[in-house]
Amino acid sequence: MKKDFARGMSHGVPIMLGYLSVSFGFGIAAVGKGLSALCASLISLTNVTSAGQAAGIDIIAAGGTLLEMVLVQITINMRYSLMALSLSQKLDKRFTTPHRLAASYGITDEIFAVCAAQNTPLTPAYMYGVIFVAVLGWVGGTAMGAVAGEILPEAVSNAMGLVLYGMFIAIVMPPCKKEKGVLAVSLIAVVISLLFKYVFTVVSGGFAMIICAIVASLAGAWLFPVKDTREGKE
Repeated sequence: MKKDFARGMSHGVPIMLGYLSVSFGFGIAAVGKGLSALCASLISLTNVTSAGQAAGIDIIAAGGTLLEMVLVQITINMRYSLMALSLSQKLDKRFTTPHRLAASYGITDEIFAVCAAQNTPLTPAYMYGVIFVAVLGWVGGTAMGAVAGEILPEAVSNAMGLVLYGMFIAIVMPPCKKEKGVLAVSLIAVVISLLFKYVFTVVSGGFAMIICAIVASLAGAWLFPVKDTREGKE
């Protein structure tokens, strides 16, 4: 068990280093929205989702409703359910229901990628090791960014706050270059977002985000359907 936990921690170090820089930007952004450093850190500790947290603090700052918050988080974080289903096929027999529930807390894009790449069944100790180190980096980076946001000049804080959005752009650009469908969906979402920003201003930011995600996804599924490549398919 100790060996698996240590191996998980070693595999989680690269994730932790990446999370430090990204969550630093979230911490600054959260303080800029009027949240305290403690509140920002608790959000990171209890959520562990960059896009969800970024959208969440926007809704909090705008005084959005709980329904709006719930719908936004479901829309943004639905992918984690699919990741969990995929990882469930690689779990060791020691993964009882309590272990599954505990490990589900730390399923993120990066942790999923590392765990899915393992050639051996995933043990609870291994996943806990990866999650522990990764979450440590996520929460630690948030705390440092939030504290920095409280003491740095406003001009510097605003510049550093772009780190989180820079990460989103870095994630989207590579697949946009390879797949015209991804590029089209991204552009559709951008256009719809601009319409809500400058034309349909009565719609709140949270619901605008939900509509953008759903409409762009449906348009992508209709215009660029994924072909079934299974053998024997007519």
